[in-house]
Amino acid sequence: MRVVIVEDHALLREGIVALLRENDIEVVGQAADAEEFLRVVTAHEPELAICDVRLPPSFTDEGIRAALEARKRLPALGLLVLSQYVEPVYTSELLAAEGTGGVGYLLKERVGDVRGFLDAVQRVAGGGTALDREVVAELVRDRSAAGGSTIDELTPREREVLALMAEGRTNAAIAEAMVVTHGAVEKHISQIFTKLDLPATAGDHRRVLAVLEYLRATG
Repeated sequence: MRVVIVEDHALLREGIVALLRENDIEVVGQAADAEEFLRVVTAHEPELAICDVRLPPSFTDEGIRAALEARKRLPALGLLVLSQYVEPVYTSELLAAEGTGGVGYLLKERVGDVRGFLDAVQRVAGGGTALDREVVAELVRDRSAAGGSTIDELTPREREVLALMAEGRTNAAIAEAMVVTHGAVEKHISQIFTKLDLPATAGDHRRVLAVLEYLRATG
């Protein structure tokens, strides 16, 4: 796995680099601002970018803007965004981004949970989703306030698929775990989206919304 990191705080950046390298993850580039980050991504074409939401010069949304631009340039790029706070607007933009790469949003304090952080890195690099539990809680509240469907209509097999999706597994990993074909998994997921009333739109990340329904119903 080849990773690029953009973080203006030098100590945190170096700490993440050291942690990844200690676990045999190749860090091919580092940056301290959005402009440098995009140059590094374009030059190295990594599988994963770890990006701070707030970067110089204004420390507002430069990081998330750069991450979304990087995804446009490299649709398969996994994006793992780090933030000091839960910011639902940025989370929604990240989840709605086009492309085939995985997405993740973690609070910076989670980096101290080495095992959990490394799991998130591997999950997003593999095309999955990794959301901080506080981010999930916020999204669940937003979804509940807007109303939504239940998972009662799902078959036991579809519930099993959804449970594996909630673990952040890709379609290939779900197929392997259930000992079924990739096509069968895609069919189950399509039925899940239909029954949960999650039509394909440019603004929704249906896979994440389906998982949120599951978490709300089983939490």
